[in-house]
Amino acid sequence: QVQVVESGGGLVQAGGSLRLTCAASGRTFSSEAMGWFRQAPGKEREFVAAVVWSSGLTSYANSVKGRFTISRDSAKRTVYLQMNSLKAEDTALYYCVAAKSIAQVAAAHGYWGRGAQVTVSS
Repeated sequence: QVQVVESGGGLVQAGGSLRLTCAASGRTFSSEAMGWFRQAPGKEREFVAAVVWSSGLTSYANSVKGRFTISRDSAKRTVYLQMNSLKAEDTALYYCVAAKSIAQVAAAHGYWGRGAQVTVSS
């Protein structure tokens, strides 16, 4: 099994930046990709970004392209989500997920963390 723990959420003004961190532990060799989802109150959970450990291949939702950057530190088994130019509509609980492939991350099939709250004030 793989455990994932998110950190780095908080309150920021619109236009500001935050960086989320996700640390993976356990049977991480079974996880080839990591990603982020978010869920705002009253809305469906949505895919944000994903990265493949070995190649660094990334994928982003259109709503965050150009503003968010996902990166990984393979030695630390840690993934980061750098969020710039934040908007009020980015306010959500952000979840990290570890999965066997980037496709499975996008399909939300994997091991989930408990989430980190990001609140953007306008």
